[in-house]
Amino acid sequence: MTLPMKLGAVIITMGNRPDELRALLDSVTAQHGDRIEVVVVGNGAPVPEVPAGVRTVELPENLGIPGGRNVGIEAFGPCGADVDALLFLDDDGLLPNRDTAELCRQAFEADPKLGIVTFRIADPDTGATQRRHVPRLRAADPMRSSRVTTFLGGANAVRTRVIAEVGPLPEDFFYAHEETDLAWRALDAGWMIDYRADLVLNHPTTAPSRHAVYHRMVARNRVWLARRNLPAPLVPLYLGVWLLLTLVRRPSRPALKAWFGGFREGWTTPCGIRRPMKWRTVWRLTRLGRPPVI
Repeated sequence: MTLPMKLGAVIITMGNRPDELRALLDSVTAQHGDRIEVVVVGNGAPVPEVPAGVRTVELPENLGIPGGRNVGIEAFGPCGADVDALLFLDDDGLLPNRDTAELCRQAFEADPKLGIVTFRIADPDTGATQRRHVPRLRAADPMRSSRVTTFLGGANAVRTRVIAEVGPLPEDFFYAHEETDLAWRALDAGWMIDYRADLVLNHPTTAPSRHAVYHRMVARNRVWLARRNLPAPLVPLYLGVWLLLTLVRRPSRPALKAWFGGFREGWTTPCGIRRPMKWRTVWRLTRLGRPPVI
């Protein structure tokens, strides 16, 4: 008789949402099944008071989203080896259903090649899911579950064997596209990613551009993502498509200036180790509905 999968949870915080953090922690505690061990990482800020049994790590400086999450991973041993899978949850999110953890366990146990499960993010007041939170091109129906090629950073579960095999999140990204970098590496190693509409994280509707560094980071990291992961012929094609899409969206002049600054920075600064995906992975991404040119 096999033991149920052991789950952990990593939550990073800037210490400025104590009430929301406490509500999230309570919702994790309320999950059915075995207890989920939780680590809260204060990313350059003190961690607010948390319930007994929740571990905390306080970093002296803000390492960014991937850096903070990587510290949380290592709190569960090398590459998170002390648990079978890790939930990554935004500190202002909340798990409204008590069976989310059990459904994650069942999904991983049923499919040995399933490496990542991404949840549906829903506004707590309206229940609506923003189109950008459905990680596929055909995003009109957020209630349809499917295989996908990327995942949502603050609402997911990752099998720790994936991290051990392909490495952690890219810390230099700081913010934006770090999930897609990990997703592409996981897919290239033969893992699969599922979007599950029945696994819900409540999260207030927000615009990503609320972050002051949004436009620069998005552009810089898009270039790094391509340089690190794509076969050489696809790099200019992928980035050319995203340049055209950015112009079609007609951002404001300051936003466009920041975007081009980030785009230039992506070409002129080190992107980390280059490990281009196999061409069969390119074909896999294409069959899943998102060829790596968009």
